[in-house]
Amino acid sequence: MKAIRKKLFGFFIIPASMLIAADSPAQDPREIIRRMDENMRGNASYSEMSMEVVRPRYTREVSMRSWTLGEDYALIYVTAPARDQGTAFLKRGNEIWNYQPNIDRTVKMPPSMMSQSWMGSDFTNDDLVNASSLVHDYSHKFIGEEEADGHMSYVIEMIPTPENPVVYEKIIQYVSKEHYLPVRTENYDERDQLVNTIHWREFKVLGGRMSPTIMEIIPEDQANRKTVITTHTAEYDIDIAERFFSIENLTEIQ
Repeated sequence: MKAIRKKLFGFFIIPASMLIAADSPAQDPREIIRRMDENMRGNASYSEMSMEVVRPRYTREVSMRSWTLGEDYALIYVTAPARDQGTAFLKRGNEIWNYQPNIDRTVKMPPSMMSQSWMGSDFTNDDLVNASSLVHDYSHKFIGEEEADGHMSYVIEMIPTPENPVVYEKIIQYVSKEHYLPVRTENYDERDQLVNTIHWREFKVLGGRMSPTIMEIIPEDQANRKTVITTHTAEYDIDIAERFFSIENLTEIQ
C-alpha cells in the first residue's frame, strides 16, 4: 500500500461551508469533488472534537482542538487523556510535524509513516493530515446517482494520478446532492479490495455552516472495530495568521 493521501485535517479541520446546492444539472465529477472539498474546509477554522476508538476488549477516548488556514496549514492539539495531553500535529504545505511531550521532541514525519495508524485508531497519519489533494491528485469518473445512508448522492470514482502515490488505490465517494458534503467514502487497496468505509453522519449547523458532525470509519476485515470522531463546536472565518502554524508553536499551544 503506497503512501500519501488526504482526509482528516479535512475532517479535523472540518465542518464547512453551507453552500446549499441548487438543482444544478452539472455532473462534472471533478467539480462535484471540488465543491465538496471546499465545503468541508472553509477558509480559517477552529473546532473541538472527540475521538472514540472501539475495540473488542476496550474503548479509548481522545479529545482534541484543531485550527486550520486554507489547505496548507493545520494544527491539532490533544487535550485528553492525561497521558497524551500536549501531543500536537502540524501541517505546513506538504510537511507534517509531530510534537511528543513525554520526550519533549518534535519530529518531521517521513512518508514511510503516513500509512501507519494515528494514535491507535483506524485512521492513518495521512488521513489525519490530508497530505494530497482530492481535486488535483486524482482522476474523477462520474458513476451515477443513488441513495447512500439516507441521502441522495452523486457517486464519484477517484483514481490517484501516477505521479501522486497515495495510501488508497481507489476511492468511491458519495456526495450529498443537497449540500455537496460527503456521505460515504469507500477506500480500496491495490488489489481492488475494500479496506474501510467512512460514514459521515448527523448533519447539523455548527458555526453557521452545515456539516457532518460525526465521522465513523469501519475496517472491512476486522470485526467489532471502528473509530468515531465527533465535532462538538466549530467556528469559521476566524482571525488567524500563518505564523500561528509554526514548529515553535507546537510546544507552546495550550
